[in-house]
Amino acid sequence: MTDANHVVRVCGPAEAESAAQLLHDFNVEFDCPTPPVAELAERIRTLVTRSDFEILLAGEPAVAVAVTTFRPSLWSPGPVALLEELYVRPELRSRGIGAAVLTRAIAAAKERGVTTFEINVDEGDVDAQRFYRSHGFTEIEYPETGERAFYFHREI
Repeated sequence: MTDANHVVRVCGPAEAESAAQLLHDFNVEFDCPTPPVAELAERIRTLVTRSDFEILLAGEPAVAVAVTTFRPSLWSPGPVALLEELYVRPELRSRGIGAAVLTRAIAAAKERGVTTFEINVDEGDVDAQRFYRSHGFTEIEYPETGERAFYFHREI
């Protein structure tokens, strides 16, 4: 049985509003600053035309979104992917939609020659940590030493 919410597609400029609304809802849910939906949609329309940026949507209408960016790396033979955002509407979580979107994002990254796929998760977001661990991700940077990886950032 195919669930329409598990069908994942690449977002193009025509679906920028849908992606923007989901990303806006994500930030609102987690009490993070967010630009207005129209402003976010305009950014998305521009970014989805770039080769180093991809948005995936699931469902019709869209109920989940993932944003992945790609960059070259000195330390790996291919580019590195960063899953910047992955959001599923709260009432539809735990139905495999997020897993379908993540699986598609990883597959798309592999097609681009990506050898490292990164995700940043807030310390308090234990549900997301559990989700990513269940899909083979770890917060350990160097398995041989067991050292944890940390993400730092600074607005400039």
